[in-house]
Amino acid sequence: MKHALLKTALAGLALTAAFAGTAHANDAWPTKTVRWVVPFPPGGAMDVIARTLGDKLSQSLKQPVIIENRPGAGGTIGSNTVAKADPDGHTIMIVSIGHALNPNLYPRLPYDAAKDFEPVSLVAIVPNVLVVNSTVKANSVSELVAQAKANPGKLTYASAGNGTSIHMAGEMFNSIAGVDIMHVPYKGSGPAVTDLIGGQVNMMFDSITSAKPHIESGRLRPLAVTTAKRSATLPNVPTAAEAGLKGYEVSPWFAVFAPANTPKPVIDRLHGEIVKAMQMPDVKARFATIGAEPVGSSPEELRTYLRSETDRWAKLIKERNITAN
Repeated sequence: MKHALLKTALAGLALTAAFAGTAHANDAWPTKTVRWVVPFPPGGAMDVIARTLGDKLSQSLKQPVIIENRPGAGGTIGSNTVAKADPDGHTIMIVSIGHALNPNLYPRLPYDAAKDFEPVSLVAIVPNVLVVNSTVKANSVSELVAQAKANPGKLTYASAGNGTSIHMAGEMFNSIAGVDIMHVPYKGSGPAVTDLIGGQVNMMFDSITSAKPHIESGRLRPLAVTTAKRSATLPNVPTAAEAGLKGYEVSPWFAVFAPANTPKPVIDRLHGEIVKAMQMPDVKARFATIGAEPVGSSPEELRTYLRSETDRWAKLIKERNITAN
């Protein structure tokens, strides 16, 4: 994987002892209910991850951790709520790769994605998978690229909306493969998958969470996962890079942040408890049901990673003239 951080982060999950000393870093916190903002609707991978970890934090912190879904505008409404919250450690949020995309997609965000939040930890990656329906006579990425080049502008790929990781995965595919596959945005993954199965669109770089049941039923055919390494959920499906697209990588990630100026002892304890929770067998098992791969990182590693991801996607967004509208 190009991003050395994720290699380091994955290895870091084994280093529980390194964080053990932070457990009592601030015995005065928390003194009341912790609000965990999820800036997307209930039911998705982000929501499942937050609720799974939130249950463990409620036990270890000895205070309720309440999940509050505040969806809208690609996650910016919920994020703005947290940016404006008191930095006392009683409001936190989980965000997706969209946190790095939105500064490049929305010219006037009501917050600064880098400066208005304190990083806590990366928590998971949920790969996207390139799936096609029966109308596409391709059994590999190379065959799909050949078909796309022979029919420029004729093939279509669905997404959950402009500016989503599914959209970005398709635009990166177009860029690296040198093809012209038409983007068809939907209002969410659900209707996009329905039309994909129905044959209204040809393919999709869907989240492995929602694609897996349709892959298992045979209604969709997987050609590649978008991450730098294969997914344990679909171990026989190659990565896009393995399939011939050198340099292709889209790793939809999820991370925890708090408002800027949240005290460091609070951040350290929160980080330690999250890393500890992610090592628990039942948490790993729950993550596995949605194709989520646990990741741990230090706050500073997350800060660096967010900066690199924001810069990386800025280049593609500018190159492809991508907007959120």
